[in-house]
Amino acid sequence: MKDKKEISISQSIVNKEGGVVILSLREYQKLCAKAVPTYYLEGKEAEEIDSLVKEGLSEYRKGKCKRIRSLADVD
Repeated sequence: MKDKKEISISQSIVNKEGGVVILSLREYQKLCAKAVPTYYLEGKEAEEIDSLVKEGLSEYRKGKCKRIRSLADVD
């Protein structure tokens, strides 16, 4: 007989949380990927976003970015 590995789930946790779902990691990752919509831009919109991202990354690498704690800190 092979060694069995058991998972114990507290009945109080099940009752408190309303249930438990057990998924494989791969299935969980698929669900996470589907939860966030994916948008694909084309043409001028895509070029504008690419340019904005490149500019932002360049400024970040040059140390021009600063950390803010709230939107009130934005100049």
